[in-house]
Amino acid sequence: MSSDPENNSFSANFLIQAVEIARQIDRDAIELTAAILAGIKGAGGRLFIVGSGGGAAHASHAVNDFRKIVGIESYTPTDNVAELTARINDDGWDTSYSNWLAGSKMNSDDGLLVFSVGGGNQEHGVSINLVNCVNHAQQVGAKVLGVVGRDGGYTLKNSDACVIIPPLYESAITAHTEAFQAIIWHLLVSHPLLQPDAPKWESIS
Repeated sequence: MSSDPENNSFSANFLIQAVEIARQIDRDAIELTAAILAGIKGAGGRLFIVGSGGGAAHASHAVNDFRKIVGIESYTPTDNVAELTARINDDGWDTSYSNWLAGSKMNSDDGLLVFSVGGGNQEHGVSINLVNCVNHAQQVGAKVLGVVGRDGGYTLKNSDACVIIPPLYESAITAHTEAFQAIIWHLLVSHPLLQPDAPKWESIS
């Protein structure tokens, strides 16, 4: 299936693209992510969620869902703007997140979930704050998970499980990646391995 700008509106093409992306997402990667999250929950571990820009907004929403729906103790550095800006001011942007993880005493029972369009690139100095988070998680033995776009970047190369949103449409990679990140985490908090009870609206008959 492919979009045809000459015969469809922009809206129609965007949604056609979304359907094709959904067809090509690796289901096994999602299932592995769910299983690892279930292991973190079973061990009483915590989930630390990081992202920048749209990924930071996703992190805040996902923290709510993993805490309330799944029952995993979850946090993101961008929910505390006072601490985050103090760390940026004193330590710099690149280490602000990883120093927050260290201050949170991240350990081998915990997990890191990265929302990023590119997954970070150490060689080119892109999203180094996220690269440093991945490095810190690995150093303490925490699980590294990601929902990323493009080729997965540093996150994919250094993760225990990573869902790549297929970069099928160059002009809309960011839009599709960030849209599907929301779909994937909502899938995960709805997964039978993770969800103990139906959410409020689903429980009303």
